[in-house]
Amino acid sequence: MESLLVGLAGVVVLGVGAQWVSWRLKLPAIPFLLLVGFLAGSITGFIDPDAMFGDLLFPLVSLSVAIILFEGGLTLDVAELRVIGSVVRNLATIGVLFTWAAVGWLAHVVLDLDVGMAVLLGAILVVTGPTVIVPMLRHVRPSARVGSAVKWEGIVNDPIGVILAVLVFEVIVSGGVERGVAGAAVGILKAAVAGGVLGLLGAGLVVLLLKRYWVPDFLQSAVTLGVVLAVHSSSNVVQTESGLLAVTVMGSALASQKTVTVHRIVEFKENLRVLLISALFIILAARLPLTNPAYTNPANLLFLAALILVVRPVAVALSTWRSILTWRERAFLAVLAPRGVIAAAVASLFALELAEAGYPAGEALAPITFVVIVGTVGVYGFAAAPVARWLQVASPNPQGQILVGASPWVRDVARALQDQNIKVLLVDANWANYAAARNMGLDAHYGNVLSEHVMDELELEGIGGMLSMTSNDEVNSLAVLHLRELFGRARVFQLSPEPAERGLRPRQIAPRLRGRFLFHRDASHSVIAARYDRGAVVKQTSLTEEFDYDDFRFHYKGAALPLFAVKESGELVIFDAEHAPSPKPGQTLVSLVGPDIVGVNDAGSDHEPGPAATGP
Repeated sequence: MESLLVGLAGVVVLGVGAQWVSWRLKLPAIPFLLLVGFLAGSITGFIDPDAMFGDLLFPLVSLSVAIILFEGGLTLDVAELRVIGSVVRNLATIGVLFTWAAVGWLAHVVLDLDVGMAVLLGAILVVTGPTVIVPMLRHVRPSARVGSAVKWEGIVNDPIGVILAVLVFEVIVSGGVERGVAGAAVGILKAAVAGGVLGLLGAGLVVLLLKRYWVPDFLQSAVTLGVVLAVHSSSNVVQTESGLLAVTVMGSALASQKTVTVHRIVEFKENLRVLLISALFIILAARLPLTNPAYTNPANLLFLAALILVVRPVAVALSTWRSILTWRERAFLAVLAPRGVIAAAVASLFALELAEAGYPAGEALAPITFVVIVGTVGVYGFAAAPVARWLQVASPNPQGQILVGASPWVRDVARALQDQNIKVLLVDANWANYAAARNMGLDAHYGNVLSEHVMDELELEGIGGMLSMTSNDEVNSLAVLHLRELFGRARVFQLSPEPAERGLRPRQIAPRLRGRFLFHRDASHSVIAARYDRGAVVKQTSLTEEFDYDDFRFHYKGAALPLFAVKESGELVIFDAEHAPSPKPGQTLVSLVGPDIVGVNDAGSDHEPGPAATGP
């Protein structure tokens, strides 16, 4: 019992630790998870998944994959298909069929597998999947159009590939091609009907429960999880492995409906997904005997190289011919097709079942699949970001900011940031403010940032954070709550609340209900606006060795409120109310300079504002 507890705790701790290390190093997480799995498994023997879970291993993997695919489905808004629908359709049809055929042929010719095993391996390897695609997209941050295409392809292809693999497996073990093909055709129909119908019914049930308030807030995520598992299992009863299609349909249906909010469900599933992906990669990697000669077999390495250099580029070329995607976006699609947990789980499961059915050749499936997983994750994981930057389809560290509010002083702040090559996007529901911003040459959007559809209308490429600077404290806080899931808590800021409003002070507002306070704890909208009306200006100051930040503070004494610093690299540093500043020579300081500050006297005071390395 103690060893089992230690092993389970070790999987969680190692998985979370690998995720944290990858975040700190700004590198993809999957290679770290695989490395930790190898070290904890066959190298040290610390984790033995088969001894820990026994016969429960693959059922647990199947349920975990179902949850991951459901969470992926929650990111699939059908509205995105208006732009990239034809590309997604072609990738899920032409791309899948070509990849299946090409991989099967290569497996037969290069790996010398018999026709049945080669076709089965081809079906297994058509999947990419959210377990690897989503972390890579978070790391690379490609443009919206190509990012949506990759995301849709990965999530939609997973259930398709698994169903194809199951049907090929049934053909192999049926003992007759004609009977097997007939059974496969019926299986495809049953999978499509069961997966689609049960997925929609599951989504409809969740919507009904939430709309009628039959489920309290604290049970929403738990009840939804129960429905997901019930839909997955029920669909699998109708047709083996059609449950993955069902939960994907259910997630996408929930994401696309506008009747109820699924905010709590999405947040819970995102956290659960990170934990499940971490655990699954470590567990499946720990099962691999690294002494297997298949991992260094030249034929397997040639097979891997052909998948990366030939099969994927041709599949993308065929699928995106005459599409709306630019050549740069098509090229990026051609260099991103990692295989993940689902391929590993299906290959491992079929290897065992084929061996039990009297097909020992099936034992080759798992090692070959893991060669492809490790190889594609390694190559695409480390190459995707630099290739995306080279192709100019990604902003992995975007410095741009959404500015909520466009009052006169905010417009001048936006223009100063734009002068420093920082992308700004102002959002204001006041037509006069919006029109004035547009007349100044600023990118502005007319609308309420809290609107249900406004974020779908904004072009967020190059945007990495949000500054809420309206005169309404409630709007500022609500904007933070609305957008912090998109940018992260560290990258959403708001002005300090008005000191006299209901006696509230910044330190008395619950941190979970607000963002980080901008500039200075006394720098509310009214204070800055009053100072601006008395003649203050937004000034850009280049710091040098001869005139550094200390000289700047001495020169302006109490008449300067530092707002931002822009590093030589172009990184934006936002001053907030809690940290000491550290602008260096070579950086440009953006500040509000003018008459003596009323209510804010930061320069030379005992409580100076400081920069928050939003770095986004």
